[in-house]
Amino acid sequence: MIELSHLTKRYGGQLAVSDLSFTVDSGQIYGFLGPNGAGKSTTMNIMTGCLSATEGSVRIDGHDIFEEPERAKKLIGYLPEQPPLYLNETPEEYLRFVGEAKGLRGGAELARQMDGVIAQTGIGEAAHRRISALSKGYKQRVGIAQALLGSPKVIILDEPTVGLDPIQIIEIRDLIKELGQTHTVIFSSHILSEVRAICDQILMIAKGRLVAFDTPENLEKHLLSHNEVALTTDAAADEIRALLGTIDHITDLTLEAAEGGLVTARVKTDLSSAFDLSRRIFSAFAAAGETLLELTVKKANLEDIFLELAEEEPQPPAVEAELVESEVTEE
Repeated sequence: MIELSHLTKRYGGQLAVSDLSFTVDSGQIYGFLGPNGAGKSTTMNIMTGCLSATEGSVRIDGHDIFEEPERAKKLIGYLPEQPPLYLNETPEEYLRFVGEAKGLRGGAELARQMDGVIAQTGIGEAAHRRISALSKGYKQRVGIAQALLGSPKVIILDEPTVGLDPIQIIEIRDLIKELGQTHTVIFSSHILSEVRAICDQILMIAKGRLVAFDTPENLEKHLLSHNEVALTTDAAADEIRALLGTIDHITDLTLEAAEGGLVTARVKTDLSSAFDLSRRIFSAFAAAGETLLELTVKKANLEDIFLELAEEEPQPPAVEAELVESEVTEE
């Protein structure tokens, strides 16, 4: 559905997006993650045709966003981080304007689609109130409603839950899940638990480069800090080191004093599974007659992966991309 090929964006001599390539399939929800300045909003603005690229291409269902902008943009519904709302209008007036701008000038078809997106986003009770008087959550819903007009195949949402209270976040999260049943959805977020709960696939970028692209389960299973075992014992530190020294594939060992004279050890391995290491540790302690009070495998979560990938990306930060993007948007 979407194909980015060697996408690069420079602001003068500063690099915001660097040789970014990935493919998005239809009918799934994609989470787009990255620290501030990673280039998320720049990438989204390029994908939707709101910003030019220095190099590379973007294809939406086979249509180049730069060479066939009209055909490609008809396939996209976009909600920027700052919803493009006219605050003095009502949601109904605003959606009518957006629908006509998207070419829905047939009266009956425009009315049908407006009724549909108003119902889908749950803004019916606010449809005749000025947008300026609506809560942040309702404004986000109006922004999503305008993105849905025109029956686009792809919905791209930039930080759709930013600034919302917990109840509003849950409501928007449920709406995104619903949209994923009939659209391809890409949304950026800083709430990692939200991405974990909603998404089929996760893209992570750092300093303008793609550093991970997989399912949440595979990222947590295969990447980085998943290969760690923690154990608590009443054995002496020298005995712990001696026992663990008999086990192959241990890459790091940290000992910490715990309450009651106990010792906690954290062990890392280069084995494909930390569960294999835990079995070897259990067997070694049992054979030596030493007591293991606790033995746990640390399962990586998105927070671990997010932080570690962002920190280990070798390219130097060339630009605070989000700052530049906001300046471009305001212009």
